[in-house]
Amino acid sequence: MKKLLFALPLVIGCISAAQNKFDELEVITHEVTQNVYMLEGAGGNILIQVGESEVVMIDSPYAALSDQLKKEIARITDKPLKYLINTHHHGDHTGGNENFNTKEISIIAHSNVRNRLIESEKNENFLPEKVLEEEFIVSLIDEDDLIIHVHNAHTDGDSFVYLTKNNVVHMGDVFFNARYPFIDLDSGGSISGYITAQKKVLNTINEDTKIVPGHGALASYKDLADYIPMLVDLKTQIQKEIRDGKTREQVEKNNSITKKYDAKGFGDGYVSSEKIRTVIYDSLILETTHK
Repeated sequence: MKKLLFALPLVIGCISAAQNKFDELEVITHEVTQNVYMLEGAGGNILIQVGESEVVMIDSPYAALSDQLKKEIARITDKPLKYLINTHHHGDHTGGNENFNTKEISIIAHSNVRNRLIESEKNENFLPEKVLEEEFIVSLIDEDDLIIHVHNAHTDGDSFVYLTKNNVVHMGDVFFNARYPFIDLDSGGSISGYITAQKKVLNTINEDTKIVPGHGALASYKDLADYIPMLVDLKTQIQKEIRDGKTREQVEKNNSITKKYDAKGFGDGYVSSEKIRTVIYDSLILETTHK
């Protein structure tokens, strides 16, 4: 009992410190168009779309940020939130679902997002009420939002959301702007699927489209168009390493594979240069095994 009483303040202190960390974090709002805003804080980027009579929110990061986000949204508009779209299931994109979900709000996501949230024992208020398999259209009074599923990219439940009139796309974690991507192999992600997904987005949008990445600064068509050849190059190099009989450890240590992109700072984010080399290696091995 004494040990428990001693440990309890430590646990409470850790929780309090974590909360204080979020309380001190600034939510930065970027105006993308007259009616669309990108909110940047901890976790993934959020998109707020102000329609004629309702608001659409894309992604809801950590629960501890919800109050700050609600205040910021209220500052932007007094119109009611009607739709919350999740681009995938990770906690930095769904963590606030419960705090935003009401009877008036519909959460929309791919069916695998719902399945994975259920697997992680999230309660009913976290779960999407509307699920898509391939495509879903959110029909607003003044615009149609296209939600399009991409297969086995960052995860097995990724979708990107294209705001047709505003010409803005939220890519979720199918795009880490100017950084190496996190490809969650344990959740069905793959390097080949990631590249295919980015090409699908590029073929859906146009050169004037503004891109909200899952992480990183607001991006352009050119940013995405330049990013795809980088991934193709890394995949091609590591495929050759595998054909030449190189081990995972050898690929991990081979700095020359990513040297050109490391110099541009791609390895300075969440995924290091060593990590992207091993993830692509593991992904290609898995693809070969599953053929």
